[in-house]
Amino acid sequence: MPNYRRNFVPGGTYFFTCVTYQRRPILTTELGRKCLREAIRKVKDDHPFEIVAIVLLPDHWHTIWSLPSGDSRYPLRWTRIKEEFSRRWLESGGIELPQSESRTKHRLRGIWQKRYWEHTVRDEDDLKRCADYCHWNPRKHNLVRRVRDWEWSSFHRFVAEGEYDLDWGGVNPVPGWDEPEWGE
Repeated sequence: MPNYRRNFVPGGTYFFTCVTYQRRPILTTELGRKCLREAIRKVKDDHPFEIVAIVLLPDHWHTIWSLPSGDSRYPLRWTRIKEEFSRRWLESGGIELPQSESRTKHRLRGIWQKRYWEHTVRDEDDLKRCADYCHWNPRKHNLVRRVRDWEWSSFHRFVAEGEYDLDWGGVNPVPGWDEPEWGE
């Protein structure tokens, strides 16, 4: 059995990938976006964190969070976001997929994969690489021809802040992005 180890840095910045159960394309639906937005808002109210970057794709999302000084409890936030999303999704008529007896026994719903992928951001260069990956991701998955055409991303905020120009991402900005280290 794999030995999953998480890195906990109080006040740290982390890159995450979270995937829907069996890669169902529910996150960019109107209901999916609404449930996720409300779940994030609720959890941020209870357990503050800053969303540095985010991109929402049909079956997964990437996000970079900075936690408050002295706080490394991102697993709590992930558990609560998944719970809040699932509750809102089901109450609003969203459906879940049937699942195995084992998943049911462990109180898992047919909405999210069990785990999420985490990477602790090491420095400013690593942060830039992670943000670039978030924003490039719709191009990587051939969902758009230009990064700026994907609407569910913090890319446009980065453009407004001068981090990117509007035509950024015409070519793959970071070599090695086809490697599995990104949690997809």
